[in-house]
Amino acid sequence: MAGISRTGWLVAAGLVAIFAAILFAMGRPPICPCGTVSLWHGVVQSNQNSQQISDWYSFSHVIHGFIFFGVSRWLIPRQPLWIALALAIGIEAAWEILENSPIIIDRYREVTMAYGYSGDSILNSVSDTLFMVLGFVAASKMRWWATVALAIAFELFTLWTIRDNLTLNVLMLVSPVEAIKQWQADG
Repeated sequence: MAGISRTGWLVAAGLVAIFAAILFAMGRPPICPCGTVSLWHGVVQSNQNSQQISDWYSFSHVIHGFIFFGVSRWLIPRQPLWIALALAIGIEAAWEILENSPIIIDRYREVTMAYGYSGDSILNSVSDTLFMVLGFVAASKMRWWATVALAIAFELFTLWTIRDNLTLNVLMLVSPVEAIKQWQADG
């Protein structure tokens, strides 16, 4: 399978820049309102979660890339890889924009373990998208079973470490389970 062309990477960079501009126009803070920039922030229940370059939810965004790669090779197998990546960036960016809208921020506060969540910084949203790109590219180079195994390992690792993962995040956002919310809060 051919890799992503130079044109593809330029398109990807342009899409990420447009996405960052949209977040800026929405009034999202460029960096953590605390004024610091960190490579990693590992405390989920804090004012810096979803504000820094990476956090526990970065693993979920890598899994998004795995999923987008697999779905793209299933639905548009003949398209160049860069087209699939551009579509994946568009979907990821659309989710990040929606995730930072008042309706989703309020939903997270109500039904998930994200108590006090105020949305992501632009730095974190762009980084989340870049983690998705990392997952997409990694999946393009790995065998499907290795990608699935790594996704399961990420899910189990974050479940064990912070009592949350992509699966629970989606479940709690779509159809909250009070027992899970309580279990997460007790962690």
